[in-house]
Amino acid sequence: MSTTETSTTFGVVELQQLDTIIDHHDDAVNPTEHIIIRPSDHHLVLNTPDPPTLCQDLLSSIKDTLFPRKHNNFTSNKHSSSSSSSPKRFSSSIFSRLALFFSALFPILRWGRHYKLSKFKSDLMSGLTLASLSIPQSIGYANLAQLDPQYGLYTSVVPPLIYALMGSSRELAIGPVAVVSLLLSSLVPEIQDPATDPVAYTKLVFTVTFFAGTFQAAFGFFRLGFLVDFLSHAAIVGFMAGAAIVIGLQQLKGLLGITHFTAKTDVVSVLTSVFRSISHEPWYPLNFVLGCSFLIFLLIARHIGRKNKKLFWLPAIAPLISVVLSTLIVYLTKADQHGVKIVKHIDGGLNPISARQLQLTGPHVGQAAKAGLICAIIALTEAIAVGRSFASIKGYHLDGNTEMVAMGFMNIAGSLSSCYVATGSFSRTAVNFSAGCQTVVSNIVMALTVVLSLELLTKLLYFTPMAILASIILSALPGLIDINEACHIYKVDKLDFLACIGAFFGVLFASVEIGLLVAFIPFFLGGLKG
Repeated sequence: MSTTETSTTFGVVELQQLDTIIDHHDDAVNPTEHIIIRPSDHHLVLNTPDPPTLCQDLLSSIKDTLFPRKHNNFTSNKHSSSSSSSPKRFSSSIFSRLALFFSALFPILRWGRHYKLSKFKSDLMSGLTLASLSIPQSIGYANLAQLDPQYGLYTSVVPPLIYALMGSSRELAIGPVAVVSLLLSSLVPEIQDPATDPVAYTKLVFTVTFFAGTFQAAFGFFRLGFLVDFLSHAAIVGFMAGAAIVIGLQQLKGLLGITHFTAKTDVVSVLTSVFRSISHEPWYPLNFVLGCSFLIFLLIARHIGRKNKKLFWLPAIAPLISVVLSTLIVYLTKADQHGVKIVKHIDGGLNPISARQLQLTGPHVGQAAKAGLICAIIALTEAIAVGRSFASIKGYHLDGNTEMVAMGFMNIAGSLSSCYVATGSFSRTAVNFSAGCQTVVSNIVMALTVVLSLELLTKLLYFTPMAILASIILSALPGLIDINEACHIYKVDKLDFLACIGAFFGVLFASVEIGLLVAFIPFFLGGLKG
């Protein structure tokens, strides 16, 4: 064993004026057992290292994220065992580090070389099935976020393509989701009212998306994955259930054809707004009849798909069937002239560049950054939880820090191309998994299909009734409410159940922010006990 290796074993140790005898055995298990130190009259002096600075810690975290430790140890051992440092070896080391950097940042470079046609056939079918669900859902979620319909479709194009290059989950389906859309419709109107200035509101949403992506990428680079653990599992169960009910109440606007609706999200405010609107505005029952009829159809399709796994495609394609049939009904019967609210114009074409619309200076930057941080944590929590669930089924490990970097870059790119905060959707990921996806190529197929729909089909969606979009969102909400898990939490840990109930009622009767605050409390209490 060399002196360098001995000092490495002990850490940073300086041996001054010592007579040492080192017995080396090839079959040694513990190197320190074969080091015999015989001091003379001099004293042993140990120089302990100074603790690393914060900057050194951050740089080390970035290095560990981009360059795995196993590779670093290999290269360091290789160089320490060789006394020569020729320019060829140096250039080879630089090349290998660059290759490692890009393979860590873009996982598709690792598995893409071994991609086969048989996998593409599965990914093609999965992507097309996924698109049939994503197109109507994306339009509905954009409406929930108080944005024009095309922004939901835009969000199903750029973020999935970026994630396909940088993400490590094979099954995760990327796009707009209900909870994040609710967060935006709750947080951003406090800064800018979409009714008074929809253009300024849209610009602010892009800014929030940019901040969300920046925070997510920073979490990944600095290996701050533990931040996602701030939200306990019990609190997430309660928060998601409360958010599902709030989202459902928000859909009464489309289901009943209400024009003037409250910007608040709590149950009391929403129900008060509904009853006030019904009593003061003309009410058209056709909206309700049309929406409820297709909601029943969607729920039946969902039930059949869950009972018969071979018919997994039925609940996936049911929303698209609902949109097509309801649009034809409205167009042929001219129901829009009898009070049925319709989508009307949807901008077609590719995502327009929105880089110049970001508001990174001005009085609202701090509030936008705060909203971005909240959206970043919730989006990461949902995506990583969904991704790890399906990764465990397939028997592979999903690295949280890599996912954070991928999510961050895809949302930064999205903010520059007219998208709002995207993440992994549980319902669409389940469809993607059931359809037999093999890799993230299914996200690419889905995104390209949405691009075709933006180019060719947006004019055909003019007569799509708003009630159908509401029914599509309502049909997806049962997956967010897990009563069995809440009962299990109650049996296992009463304090966790208290956090679950607190987050649930906080979202339901106060606001989304209060529900999130309650969800964070168990973490802080645990930290105080520690």
